[in-house]
Amino acid sequence: MSKDNQTMQPPRDGVISIIGPGMRVIGDCETEGTLRIEGTVEGTVRAGKAVVIGKDGAVQGDVMTQDAVIGGRVSGTIIAESRLELQATCVIEGEVRARRIKLDEGGRVNGNVFTGDVTIPKQQPGKPQAPAAAEASKTGAQQPEQGKPAIAR
Repeated sequence: MSKDNQTMQPPRDGVISIIGPGMRVIGDCETEGTLRIEGTVEGTVRAGKAVVIGKDGAVQGDVMTQDAVIGGRVSGTIIAESRLELQATCVIEGEVRARRIKLDEGGRVNGNVFTGDVTIPKQQPGKPQAPAAAEASKTGAQQPEQGKPAIAR
């Protein structure tokens, strides 16, 4: 008799997943624990416990977690329900939302910063278009590039 391989296993506390230097992940990353990024991720990063991005790490996409320590580059929204530490070597291009934020001298944030109570949005199958992008696609208008004014034609 064989055992059923689909038995539920308890979550392992203290498990850290690592995306090492030189590694490039194209797609979303999700874990219940901690994710350390020393390479590059192109996609959404979700971690139940924490995300740590080393000084040479990069994320092109959103980061959602309880606690985050950012030493590298993030192009996208960062949502930390509890604590966000932005180290001196970080470069953030996008929105930042966290209950508490620590920004070391030399760290750069280009975007909006919000503090206070924050909740991570639930992941839904199939990402809907942003309202502005959906309206633009209906009218045939083009969205302006970030940082450039819209030109009426």
